[in-house]
Amino acid sequence: MSLIRRLFSWKISSPVLSGLCRSFLWMLLGAFVLSLLLWGSGLQEQDLTMYTYIVHGIAAAFGGLTAGGRASSKGWYQGALTGAFYGLIVLLIGFLALDSAPAGIDFLWVMAAAGIGALGGIFGVNLQKS
Repeated sequence: MSLIRRLFSWKISSPVLSGLCRSFLWMLLGAFVLSLLLWGSGLQEQDLTMYTYIVHGIAAAFGGLTAGGRASSKGWYQGALTGAFYGLIVLLIGFLALDSAPAGIDFLWVMAAAGIGALGGIFGVNLQKS
């Protein structure tokens, strides 16, 4: 029984890496909900631009919250790193999958994701148990 408990109870020790994993889980959930919204309504893909930004913002916030919760101090720093890495990875995926060249506005999105992640990290470090 302890072998099963040990195998399935692994924990990522790095705050940024655990925040990134949580961010991508929230993005996966948001993409699924948006897919259901596309499938079940008369919306087109072009109508979902604002919703995708909302999903990415929520994902960056929860990733920062997780990173801040795992950090013992400087939650804003861990959250900002998580948000920046999240934004860079999403930008890289968009570059590789859609063959779109990064523009200046894309790096503004990375900075916004870092800011949202920093806010999540501030809340995360203050919500952890003392």
